[in-house]
Amino acid sequence: MKRTVRIKCLNNNLQKEYPLGTTLQQVAEDMNIKLQNPILGAYVNNTLTELSYELYHPKNIKFIDITDPDGMRMYIRSLSFVLSVAVKKLYPHATLRIEHSVSKGTYCSLENIEELQMTEVLEIGDKMRELINADIPFIQKEEESDEVIKLFEDENQFDKTALIKHRGQVYSTYYTLDDYAGMYYGYLVPSTGYLKVFDLIKYYNGMLLQIPKRNQPNELEEIVIQNKMFDIFQEFAEWNRVLKVSNLADINSACNNGKAETLVKVSEALHEKKIGHIADMIDARNHNVKLVLISGPSSSGKTTFGKRLAIQLMVAGMKPLNLSLDNYFVNREQTPLDENGDYDFEALNALDVELFNQQLVDLLAGKEVEIPKFSFEKGERYYDGEKLQMDSDNILIVEGIHGLNPELTHLIPNESKFKIYVSALTSINIDNQNLIHTTDNRLIRRIVRDYKYRKYSAQDTISRWPSVRRGEDLHIFPYQEEADVMFNTALLYELSVLKPLAESILLEVQPNQKEYSEAQRLLRFFSYFRPLLNSDIPPTSILREFVGGSSFSY
Repeated sequence: MKRTVRIKCLNNNLQKEYPLGTTLQQVAEDMNIKLQNPILGAYVNNTLTELSYELYHPKNIKFIDITDPDGMRMYIRSLSFVLSVAVKKLYPHATLRIEHSVSKGTYCSLENIEELQMTEVLEIGDKMRELINADIPFIQKEEESDEVIKLFEDENQFDKTALIKHRGQVYSTYYTLDDYAGMYYGYLVPSTGYLKVFDLIKYYNGMLLQIPKRNQPNELEEIVIQNKMFDIFQEFAEWNRVLKVSNLADINSACNNGKAETLVKVSEALHEKKIGHIADMIDARNHNVKLVLISGPSSSGKTTFGKRLAIQLMVAGMKPLNLSLDNYFVNREQTPLDENGDYDFEALNALDVELFNQQLVDLLAGKEVEIPKFSFEKGERYYDGEKLQMDSDNILIVEGIHGLNPELTHLIPNESKFKIYVSALTSINIDNQNLIHTTDNRLIRRIVRDYKYRKYSAQDTISRWPSVRRGEDLHIFPYQEEADVMFNTALLYELSVLKPLAESILLEVQPNQKEYSEAQRLLRFFSYFRPLLNSDIPPTSILREFVGGSSFSY
């Protein structure tokens, strides 16, 4: 009698017996699962897997498409592999670097090519389409690590061999596409034919890989001009080249060879120098600037940055004052609602913009104002007698997600404002073809901080993250380029420090929780890092805001 296994599909809530070894692809076909877009993978007991996964035990499964965050990651990862193979076929001596996300796409460069031309970019794009139209399968292979290391050494992909050696696994997994090898720390889609929507265009000295819109995947994301953002990425890329640090293997090597202390000190010195430079920029405005607005997404280190900037402003002879936007929330009954009928505390109209502007006008005119307070417990405004007044040496620092939105300070003349965008713009990659997303960097910071200071579990933080990201997309990112200057709070060494702290928190997420898949993804990500103790981090570091031990009060 043939042995079977019971499978429950959460997409249609059906249960059915299948022969042992049945693949997820076969289950999807048998159950006639139809999603809005092609099925790319599935959650099996809350763990992401590929459609080739074979079933031998009872499982709950949920099929996903590109509209799921993991589905989008699979799509982009697979598209990156196609780009890599296209480059190898056309320019075998060139090194492709997939560097960072910008302008709603992924910026890529080619090393060992004198100057990338438009015709070459078009040629690479055409080769990608040729591979996609051929519908070639992505084949996952698992072999002894020594054999995989030799394979990548033969292809001069030493950025990958160093990571395989670091992990110390007996067997290692890699992918092939048309006899070309690639290594990825996440899953790929079944075949190249799934990747119809993309484009590759000339962008600065490299290329921009355009990707589909998540909620309208038959359309490309529209390019958003982000010259300032691109410049800050390039500035740090140049600095990394000077330090001879560009990939994770370089960080691990520094940790192994006793050079981590130097890496910490240089990274922190660069931060201090940049903050001092920003203070000098403000001072150079001949004291016309009276209002400094700091904005940035969650877990960017805005608070510590603001405190360090205040010190540098004092060095320049100014007397900074802080004003919190949290004081200006409207009463709960006036708070706008989102599309789900919930209070939208991140909407601009959740703040009393008119009162805020009028008090700014009065403060800049030298008048004394009574600052409102807001009770989050009662959902209402109150006053406790705190007053504020500015003199000629004072400068006001305001931090908040709406800081760069012109509507927030519409009564204040532009010459009186200095706007700063702050974010953790991760400047190293896992390897040449696997970037580290800035959103992951910030999520990891938040998991560690929320656990330490707010008693939130990793499950709590991960479950809230989509809502946080939605608020950023609506209220922060559209105004990035309004900034007078951008500051990158990412530190080269920080993920090595966060690794042991985050891992212990992530391990608490249980397999029966829907956040388990995301926790496991982050744990796999950290498996490539060598841990670093935080004893050498100075007490003024932005990282101290998340790991503790800061000399600032929060």
